[in-house]
Amino acid sequence: MVEVDALTVRRAAEVSRHRDVEAVAPVVPMKLIAPVSLTVAANPAFASRAWGIQAVGADTSPFSGDGVTVAVLDTGIDPSHPTFGGIELVRHNFTSESEDDIHGHGTHCAGTIFGRDVDGKRIGVAPGVRTALIGKVLGQDGGGSDVILAAIEWAIQNGAQVISMSLGIDFPGMVADLEREGVPTELATSMALEGYRANILLFERLGSLVQARASFTGPCLLVAAAGNESRRDQDPNFVIAVSPPAAADGMVSVAAVGPDPDGFTIASFSNYGARLSGPGVDILSARVSGGLIMMSGTSMATPHVAGVAALWAEKLMKSGQFSQQRFIDRLVGSAVTDEMKPGFSPADVGNGVVQAPQE
Repeated sequence: MVEVDALTVRRAAEVSRHRDVEAVAPVVPMKLIAPVSLTVAANPAFASRAWGIQAVGADTSPFSGDGVTVAVLDTGIDPSHPTFGGIELVRHNFTSESEDDIHGHGTHCAGTIFGRDVDGKRIGVAPGVRTALIGKVLGQDGGGSDVILAAIEWAIQNGAQVISMSLGIDFPGMVADLEREGVPTELATSMALEGYRANILLFERLGSLVQARASFTGPCLLVAAAGNESRRDQDPNFVIAVSPPAAADGMVSVAAVGPDPDGFTIASFSNYGARLSGPGVDILSARVSGGLIMMSGTSMATPHVAGVAALWAEKLMKSGQFSQQRFIDRLVGSAVTDEMKPGFSPADVGNGVVQAPQE
């Protein structure tokens, strides 16, 4: 159970020593892992279709995500979009804004996971999902780690087998907040770093609890975006490590790959050190107010992995083999590097691009 309270440093230390308390951490700001702006498609030949569906083998899989509950913790959703017709959307607004998606990010991600066909085009990896939990955790000004933790708890309590998160800790934002409160920069940086470390531990403990509770609440995978801070297009050595919460143990971190005539390549913006990869460049999915829009980012790769996870969950449930460890093993073990462009780095793509079950 996640609890939020105002504690002094001394009181926080006392609480952390309680035997029934797993971890104590200050609230840190969380931000959307915003899509990378591309004025022109990186590969125009792929821009007119949802190429990621084929890349992960969802188009040839006999599974559709039927019977699986997926949670999307993001900016909300546009429930009126035709791609979500027939899906039970259980929504919970953790922000002070309207529960609808103002940004468009959450709608796009949800469309990639379980969207129905739009104008004859398939955009969803797992279009057979009939129930989706939509937690709006990010508003115009972002959100907080306390909200994310509460939303994860809410999703688990409502039966989610897959939780998709395309968000990260806003370390610079935390430093800036402290500076605005009059804290000197050096001290603000130190305090933010301490909060950063404590929250990594908190997410790791939560991940461990999710796995430990699987026997009672059912298996559940936490899938999170690696982040878009790398700049390989400017300097091949300008690469940033996976950002939290994806960096925490217990999270399935996701890097982004893009199409290339010689095979898939790591996206220039994708952070390194992720566990798995998914299509994340020129991704066609649902747009707020209707129609389709193309976005790029590890935020787009994450719902591909979440969608494939839903397909594996369906397969395992139907075969009576659905357990936490087997769920993780099947998803991670499905990843391949066969179609990667020669010369790729394993540190960039992890185990490789996830693949849907084929039988």
